[in-house]
Amino acid sequence: MTTLETHGEQHLTTAATHEHGWIVESSHPVSTGHVLYVRCVDCGTRRVDLQDHRHPAPVALTRELP
Repeated sequence: MTTLETHGEQHLTTAATHEHGWIVESSHPVSTGHVLYVRCVDCGTRRVDLQDHRHPAPVALTRELP
């Protein structure tokens, strides 16, 4: 279980307890599209995505570890 403290509030959560709501923290262009550094607004989990020129939806390049 992960504990995240944000603005004085504590959130106890795991990846299995909710659907992540990803926001892009930063991005940069690469030869195949854009690399996106995203974070879940609820639990703070981070992930790296690739948004390929051929596909409108980003694809995760990383995964969560237990």
